Amino acid sequence: MRFRDSIFSRLLEPVNRRQFQSFVDRCGGDAYDKTFSSWDHLVALVYAQLSGATGLRETVTGFNANPQHHYHLGTGMLKRSTLSDANARRPPAVFAQTFVCLAGMADRQMRREGAEIIRLIDASPIPLGKICDWAMWNGRIRGMKLHVIYDPKTDVPRLVEVTDANVNDIKFLDRVPISGGTTYVFDKAYCRFNWWQQIHASEAVFVTRPKRNMRLRATRHRSLRKRKGDGFEILADDDVKLTSKGDSKLAIPLRRIKLKRENGGIVTLITNDVKRTAVEIAALYKGRWQIELLFRWIKQHLVVHKFLGNNDNAIRLQLFAAMIAYLLLRIAAHVNRTALSPLRFAELVRQFLLTRRSIAVIDKPPPNNPTKPKTSRVPGQIEFCYA
Repeated sequence: MRFRDSIFSRLLEPVNRRQFQSFVDRCGGDAYDKTFSSWDHLVALVYAQLSGATGLRETVTGFNANPQHHYHLGTGMLKRSTLSDANARRPPAVFAQTFVCLAGMADRQMRREGAEIIRLIDASPIPLGKICDWAMWNGRIRGMKLHVIYDPKTDVPRLVEVTDANVNDIKFLDRVPISGGTTYVFDKAYCRFNWWQQIHASEAVFVTRPKRNMRLRATRHRSLRKRKGDGFEILADDDVKLTSKGDSKLAIPLRRIKLKRENGGIVTLITNDVKRTAVEIAALYKGRWQIELLFRWIKQHLVVHKFLGNNDNAIRLQLFAAMIAYLLLRIAAHVNRTALSPLRFAELVRQFLLTRRSIAVIDKPPPNNPTKPKTSRVPGQIEFCYA
């Protein structure tokens, strides 16, 4: 009988073991836990995400209940104390670099030729409650913050960073790579003029909202040939100039677009894009809602509300494992060309995670065995066999 690997093993195939080992050697991932390697750790945490395990005991029990799959996964039996110690000591940089590698792979596979490059930037809080008394308080929650650069065209997070909750979003901008021809869409929390200058100097564009204290003076009114958009109406489109004290040296052409939503709210946008129409720019900012849907999906369908450890290192490892699991699901759905929704596909993967079947037919019932003859219920009854 032809061997067929488990769905979990198939999902882990995009992780290049040789490249992963280079990340381990570079970061010293196996310095303190040599009997429990970084690969064992990655398999365990990704298993916890895909199976929905919310605790150490549940993770270890579920994984050890299927020892027939350990050999083909390249790992062995789990121990709760060993996993707990590794969560506290292994550097998260190993998983962070693995995520970056997988994100690049997914982006190359799903990118459409000639499609415009759009990057959405935002952050989402990760509440930790009163259990982690070491967590920082930012005035609203006590916990950590997940920063993400997201490609809405391919549904792939391109860069992820985990910080304390009280870290300003602007500090994340130092790690954001700027490439020409890219459109960056973000909210007013990322208002930093020197970063806007870097985007403009790289021949890229940005779309954002100005802060209330930003003083702008209109220098030219643009004509509006089209006002109606999907759920909004353009009120004004002007070329503007910063007039605040000390800001006039910002030599960037700026446009201010005012629009009215269907619910009556008025939104002001600012951009350095002088080519697109006002309706197209407003539609770009409206599409920023997709990154909010990404955060909602991750928090609802991956294990980021309960943690396998209550220390800073364990939480960072689990968040990176959650993002790696998300990428593995997206890559598997694309490679196997499944027409299922991401939610339905993730649910089926959870149910059939350690079964030996093909991902391409994960939603199909198993075929009947045609070689096994069906016995008649009544002895001596004539049966008609149809080809």
